[in-house]
Amino acid sequence: MKHIFLNLKRFDVPRELGGVNSIADIREWGGYIVKNTQKQLMKYPGTDVKFTMFFPEMHLMGAMAARCEDSPVELGCQSVFWMDVQPGGNFGAFTTERPAAAMAAAGGRMGIIGHCEERNLLSGILKEANVTDTDAVNRILRHKVENAIARGMKVLYCIGETSEEQAMWQEVLGKQLEIGLKDVDCSKVVIAYEPIWSIGPGKTPAGKEYITKIARFVKEKTNGMDIVYGGGLKQDNAKMLASIQEIDGGLIALTRFQGEIGFYPEEYLEIIEQYMSAVTA
Repeated sequence: MKHIFLNLKRFDVPRELGGVNSIADIREWGGYIVKNTQKQLMKYPGTDVKFTMFFPEMHLMGAMAARCEDSPVELGCQSVFWMDVQPGGNFGAFTTERPAAAMAAAGGRMGIIGHCEERNLLSGILKEANVTDTDAVNRILRHKVENAIARGMKVLYCIGETSEEQAMWQEVLGKQLEIGLKDVDCSKVVIAYEPIWSIGPGKTPAGKEYITKIARFVKEKTNGMDIVYGGGLKQDNAKMLASIQEIDGGLIALTRFQGEIGFYPEEYLEIIEQYMSAVTA
């Protein structure tokens, strides 16, 4: 099974307000992306590849409404709160947060949890609270994973090491897996590896040898769980990633890194075509 994920973080912010969205009106943005990709994605056998798009919560219902009959696109949300609604108990008093119950009700069938930006946010909050327990972030993320699964959702669980952690990557990634997935139904989870140290302008992207090393480590630690490359599946690395036997797909975000930077449906489809052609070659 191959997995192609699309993380549409921040792309709903109009360009004139400092974002990178120039493709659709903010009110129609989610539906626009689904409508302009789902029919083309039907060319790939549904049993061999899964396409999942993670939307900001305000666009999830619009994206859901745009799905056609037998759409190959599965929709998901960008994480959930670490607490959830409990019948007869807390009915959702989580102002500013999105419990798994709400995301499932809106049509989310999967959640991306543990993205490096989410980990960084949690670390900052704990640091402000003078919490020095370095395992706390992984425990909070585990609660999020548990809540999503309990609501019938699947999870893309992200792991990765920073430049400061790279020398001890085995310990860092090992804890993220062991603590974050402790007692979790891992049949509902796909792992995404983010080489945080190599992501961003001016940084050297992780190479095939390094990605292969990490993928083998994760497969060994998790008894063969599916793992995708979360450092950005794009046109210039699609064939390389497809050649790594241990990698089961990728996570797409930006499709254009120069000029009118942002996400464009036609370029998303081109990336998938390059990757799938290389996989089946």
